[in-house]
Parts: sequence; structure tokens; C-alpha cells
Amino acid sequence: MSVSPDRRTVLRGAALAGIACFGAAACAAGEQGAAKRPSSDAPVELGPAADVPVGGAKLYAAQRLLVSQPAKGEFKCFSAVCTHMGGTLNKIEKGQAVCPLHGSHFEVATGKVAQGPASTPLEEVPVKVEGGKLVAG
Repeated sequence: MSVSPDRRTVLRGAALAGIACFGAAACAAGEQGAAKRPSSDAPVELGPAADVPVGGAKLYAAQRLLVSQPAKGEFKCFSAVCTHMGGTLNKIEKGQAVCPLHGSHFEVATGKVAQGPASTPLEEVPVKVEGGKLVAG
């Protein structure tokens, strides 16, 4: 003879399952949000300033940074993390950095969105030249 649970036991189980799913989703969202920012705000040396072409840009994948040189000697640095879903920008095409996840494009000179689905510009990061090398952060 089998014993079936009463109505209260079934409802409690359903409520706990719902709470567990909500908690798991919140944790996953928190992890994704953490991936959006570089792991450290400490200054980081990127390499020779001469590696960034005038009127162009260079991606620094390991540091998740994008550096452009809109005019000779003027450098701009942005987070290379897409503001849509946190993907890392992986290529530069026609003056725009591209996210491989959903196709967002960002202007390398300004960090502004050129094509969605992203709607927020890239986060600007301070950059300077010290001894001919770029230092970001």
C-alpha cells in the first residue's frame, strides 16, 4: 500500500523548488555581471604605444581592453566587454569593435554604440603613455 503526500506537503515542495530556481538564476546573473568588469583596477602595462595605429585601434584580449588613437599622440581606452551581455569584443572592422555574441558594434574612437543590440557605450578606462608604453587603469 502506497502513501501519497497530503496537499500541504506538495505545495511546500513546489514553493521550495521555485525558491531554489530563483536563487540559482540570481547566482548565475551575479556571475555574468562579474564577468563584465576586468578583474583588477590596478594600472596595467599594455605594450608599445606605437602598436596602436593612428586613426585605428588595437584589442588587448588578455586585459579585455580596447585602445584607439584617433589622432597622433591621442589615446583612448575602453573596456572590451560588450555592454549588452558581457561578451568580449574580438575584432575590429572599419573603425568598429565587434562583439561575437550578438553582433553589437562600437566606435573605436569614442566607445559609442554603432549597432545594437547593445544600447550603452563601452566603459572608458584611463590610459597614458609612459616611456613609450601604454599604461591603462
